[in-house]
Amino acid sequence: MATFYNVILAFIIELYRAAQATFRRVLTGTKLPKMDELRAEAQKLAAEKKETYREYKVAKKDMQDIVVAKCNIDHLLGLTGGRNNKEMEW
Repeated sequence: MATFYNVILAFIIELYRAAQATFRRVLTGTKLPKMDELRAEAQKLAAEKKETYREYKVAKKDMQDIVVAKCNIDHLLGLTGGRNNKEMEW
């Protein structure tokens, strides 16, 4: 049982050292950003996301209107394929 514990402990220490080395390599002496800065950036990104989503909804509605108009014109000109043309011939 002690051997299993030692293996797990060695694995955890190895993971810790790898994470520590990665942080040192990535940060290279710079400090982490402050929480207030991160929160402000998150709020800014959330506002930008809201605005972009509004633009997306408008563009999606415009696209749906165009598709409906195209279908209506195709139907009026008899360009719709399949069953509708066969029904119109009878």
